[in-house]
Amino acid sequence: MGGVTGRRPTIQRIDDPEEEGPDVRPAENRDVPRIAATLTVALADSRWTRWALPDDGRMQRLTRLHELDAGHRGVATGSTWVTDDVDAVAAWQPPAGTAPLPADVAAALRSELPHIRGARARIVAETDALVDAARPSVPHWWLAHLGVRPSARRQGLAAAVLAPVVVRCDAEQTTAAAAVFSWANVRFLRGFGFEQVAELRTADDELPVWVLERRPLPPA
Repeated sequence: MGGVTGRRPTIQRIDDPEEEGPDVRPAENRDVPRIAATLTVALADSRWTRWALPDDGRMQRLTRLHELDAGHRGVATGSTWVTDDVDAVAAWQPPAGTAPLPADVAAALRSELPHIRGARARIVAETDALVDAARPSVPHWWLAHLGVRPSARRQGLAAAVLAPVVVRCDAEQTTAAAAVFSWANVRFLRGFGFEQVAELRTADDELPVWVLERRPLPPA
């Protein structure tokens, strides 16, 4: 991975206290239905959705996935951020050991994820294993879900909901990482200091997968 050339202006822009921006806050239990709805409408036609979930009941499966993984997991671990109207969502998994997942949420994820993925469960699990092997070896924040409602795009909302963890990573000198399935998303995350560290294929060789890492900016 290269240096941090070109990264500092981006981070300053998304966390400039003198620049007005949308209100962003940690997600609460009351937000879970809206989180699921926002992410589902944002990602309904994504290549990952079409690849990972069966045709039968795809939108219902996607909604339940987002309820559990971005909503309940994120609220329980304090790792999902939303705009005040929940038109934009960034759901992370915090560094291992820093925010234990409650037993009921963990049990729901274990029991429901195979059913949500249906006939695609094995391929998705095998692909997850490939991605996990390419993740940073150091403790890191993992960007699991990011979405903005189509009607609210091009207003800087994605940057706004990413900002709390990006800025925290710099303050705490912590790494962030993500896996994406389109080159457009690679380009987008590069704007926030992420850099490609691995280029993979899904376990069935159907899609490319890029693993990205963001090292923290050095202390000022």
